[in-house]
Amino acid sequence: MHTQMSEEKEKDLMSMYRETRPREFVGEKSTTNHLAWSLLVILLALAFWLAVALAAAENQRHALATRACQDRVFPAEIDMSCLQQVKSREHWWQHVGHALVHLGD
Repeated sequence: MHTQMSEEKEKDLMSMYRETRPREFVGEKSTTNHLAWSLLVILLALAFWLAVALAAAENQRHALATRACQDRVFPAEIDMSCLQQVKSREHWWQHVGHALVHLGD
């Protein structure tokens, strides 16, 4: 009888301990889908990188189209240092928007 009561107390104590402990220890199975979150982060980083590259390319294309970087000494040539620093539109999103709307131009 005494051992049965101490076993019940021990079970009660252990159940209280299980309820108060953190849900996840190192080595326990995680309920988070790490593969999906990792893929999402990678895809967002890729989309960001593509938007930056698209804005830079459209910036240079627009500068060439408007002759913003024409060499002053040799009018048929392009000033390459100007082409690397030029801001042909005010904001980067204008470049991205124009490039996405005018895909074939």
